[in-house]
Amino acid sequence: MADLQSIVLYCSLFISLFFEVFLLITYLEVKGEIKREDERFMKPHSEASFPSVTIVVPCFNEEKTVSTTIESLLNLDYPKDLLSLILVNDGSRDGTLKALNHFKNHPQVTILDKENGGKHTAVNLALKNITTDLVGCLDADSFVMPDALMKIIPHFEDVTVMAVTPSIKVHEPLNVLQHIQKAEYSWSIFLRRMLSSMGALYVTPGPFSIFRVSVFKELGGYRHAHMTEDMEMALRMQKNHYKIVNAHGAHVYTVTPATLKGLIKQRARWTYGFINNGIDYKEMFFNRKYGHVGMFILPIASFSIFSAIFMLGNVLWGWFSKVLEMVNRFQAVGWNYKFSIPSFDWYFINTGVLPFIIITAVGLTIFILYLSIKLADGKFKLSKGIFYYLFLYTFMVPLWLTKALFDTVFRRKVSWR
Repeated sequence: MADLQSIVLYCSLFISLFFEVFLLITYLEVKGEIKREDERFMKPHSEASFPSVTIVVPCFNEEKTVSTTIESLLNLDYPKDLLSLILVNDGSRDGTLKALNHFKNHPQVTILDKENGGKHTAVNLALKNITTDLVGCLDADSFVMPDALMKIIPHFEDVTVMAVTPSIKVHEPLNVLQHIQKAEYSWSIFLRRMLSSMGALYVTPGPFSIFRVSVFKELGGYRHAHMTEDMEMALRMQKNHYKIVNAHGAHVYTVTPATLKGLIKQRARWTYGFINNGIDYKEMFFNRKYGHVGMFILPIASFSIFSAIFMLGNVLWGWFSKVLEMVNRFQAVGWNYKFSIPSFDWYFINTGVLPFIIITAVGLTIFILYLSIKLADGKFKLSKGIFYYLFLYTFMVPLWLTKALFDTVFRRKVSWR
């Protein structure tokens, strides 16, 4: 058993280290490209070159946030005659439809009302009414910065680009969980930009991913896809060799869960969707035909689910064994435990392979987090969220990973909320 634990531990650490080094090498290769991209968006663009765009806003019980979402779209710095919105009420049971009707007389807005059928049915209904060159989607709990679309559109000058994803940031974190998510989302911004350069993006997020309309005409509309239709669409595009890129400077803000229960439920749904979409697209794994996404990214992401659960379980088992040992000692000789202050001795530094790998992996994690925050915010600023993330996040992740695996194995249904 000990040998098996050692094998899994070493494999997990090696793959983590390999992936982090892979990301850093990619960053060094595209660092100049990122700088040129930022400079490019500072130059004025001719309105004559702008394509027409439709943004779909699917809504289900979003009366508290949907008005802010719509107003952010109407305030986009983009020619008004080339931008239209389709707001779809997916059978909401609250005041969402009433909130939508406040915009019914706006010349850019079309409102559709339907029975509840899920997000994918709401977006597909809107897709039947699209007459523009590009189409995007914005979740009703998110809002965009005024320049977001202007930073996405130039990517479509490359005729091979079929979809562009934004950078998603946390809106006004208030508690410890939301500060942790802010640091996590910064990491995701860095990761998506690196995956973009590898041609390995496997999610086109609901908040403001923009597509050529031809994608849906050729590949079909959204599917239910285990409650993660944005992931399935990206995998379908990758399978058909459609190019997806990331515009890291296009910022979208989203409201994140404020409770541990809400966070676990959201992340378990995401992980459940990844596992089951991975099963649906299993032929992509370790297939050179699909480049980095098939050979590296999907297998590593899958392995990380199991290794994270195993490593936390290993730590908890170690703690449990220690407590059990103390209980046995107490039963045998009574309370005779001596507390000692940790000491450091240069002549007895552990120079084994395992400590070296762990220290290197942790160091690279901190350095990548530094690069992530710098890329997301334009500068690095030390915050309490970084410390929360480093010390608490590792223990939280296995909670939703375990739930997602449990739901998958026992074929339990997952819900949006």
